Amino acid sequence: MAKITKTSPLAPAAFPDLPAIDGARFATVAAGVRYQGRTDVLLAVLDPGTSVAGVFTRSATRAAPVLDCQNKIGGASDGPAAILVNSGNANAFTGHYGQASVAEVTQAVSAATGVAVDRVFTSSTGVIGEPMPHDRIVAQLETLKAGLDRHALEDAARAIMTTDTFPKGASAQVEIDGKTVSISGIAKGSGMVAPDMATMLVYIFTDAQIEQSALQAMLGAQTDRTFNCITVDSDTSTSDTLLLCATGASGVDASGNAAFAEALEGVMLDLAQQVVRDGEGATKFVEIRVTGAASDADAKVHGLAIANSPLVKTAVAGEDPNWGRVVMAIGKSGAAADRDLLSISFGDILVAEKGWVSPDYREEDTAAYMKNQDLVIAVDLGLGDGQSTVWTCDLTHGYIEINADYRS
Repeated sequence: MAKITKTSPLAPAAFPDLPAIDGARFATVAAGVRYQGRTDVLLAVLDPGTSVAGVFTRSATRAAPVLDCQNKIGGASDGPAAILVNSGNANAFTGHYGQASVAEVTQAVSAATGVAVDRVFTSSTGVIGEPMPHDRIVAQLETLKAGLDRHALEDAARAIMTTDTFPKGASAQVEIDGKTVSISGIAKGSGMVAPDMATMLVYIFTDAQIEQSALQAMLGAQTDRTFNCITVDSDTSTSDTLLLCATGASGVDASGNAAFAEALEGVMLDLAQQVVRDGEGATKFVEIRVTGAASDADAKVHGLAIANSPLVKTAVAGEDPNWGRVVMAIGKSGAAADRDLLSISFGDILVAEKGWVSPDYREEDTAAYMKNQDLVIAVDLGLGDGQSTVWTCDLTHGYIEINADYRS
């Protein structure tokens, strides 16, 4: 794999200071699954009573760890839980061998930690179609167990990276009944990112007390407004997994609490947008706001058609205010649109209105705006009240370089 040495120009200044979550401990190790000289395995152990919710890729070729996690979500939640994640090998398209690898790892984690096998969740990310060297992971479990630490979330974020150029973390704290409830999350994702559940690997932890079915319902709704509204390259991974774990250690019941739900959604959106900012080869972060659609669903269809268009994305990369490509993407989306009602803005600059170029439009103004790193493309369809916002990045030669060399 080509070594990535340059951090995305859209990266945050530093990894955030995430509050430790009572009831959750983390450890990492360099097992040499594929990479040499870097951590590549994460173990998280969660206290008894932790509720675990999850959403997963809908890919028809999803990986063995995804299938195993899907079978376990919604099960008993009285005992402890564990999460084991490796980078470098996706354990996808590996048939019965992949299933056997998951069984070996989950059973070994269970033996090392005392967590029941049906409460051990695994994720794998990396190259598709190569057998998983699970023995390298199993050999490190005692070391991982000995290193468990509630303050190791940044190390955890680094261990799950593949083509990422920076580790991703986000947090929030909210007061409920006079007590502080904390939320901390980490994510990995840079390429093969398109909305079809979570579009990456994400692990979010809170010390709130929330029953599993309520946690699952909250996660599903908020995923649709966050991780399902980002795209880097329109490709959906075989391994997408998002796990949300509520340890209950704070003793605060946050079920149905609006402030908690808002804080959680903020963490999820922050992580989702960090993935876009680390899009392979990205130099521009683009927010696409669609209003006036026949429905919210139609607005999202239009937004993603714009966000996934190679012609739109390359125009953004070249700082070319080619709004005609936005018109093209809307026309091909399949959702309702009327040419003569359509208006388009780049930032605060109205470039087209009611199906025609704006009489006040000056291309030099828009060309100057396109030099910004953060851009907004706004579309008003003039059909109804439907609206949606999606986020994407530009498409540069860097994306080609990274993916042409991925297995080298």
